[in-house]
Amino acid sequence: MKNYLKVERAKQNITQAELAAKVGVSRQTINSIEIGKFTPSTTLALKLAFVFDSTVNEIFILEETDWQ
Repeated sequence: MKNYLKVERAKQNITQAELAAKVGVSRQTINSIEIGKFTPSTTLALKLAFVFDSTVNEIFILEETDWQ
């Protein structure tokens, strides 16, 4: 799954640690999501979307390989 989390963070000029604190996870979790090593739960994805005043679909994009 592709994500635009890092792009959204840059738009708001917030660090991984600041975002992590806002959604109640560790900075390492945010880093793992950004580099594609971790897929967030639905709840976490919704929290992230809320922080960025966005939708989950605008931040997380399914790739062709996700369907296989």
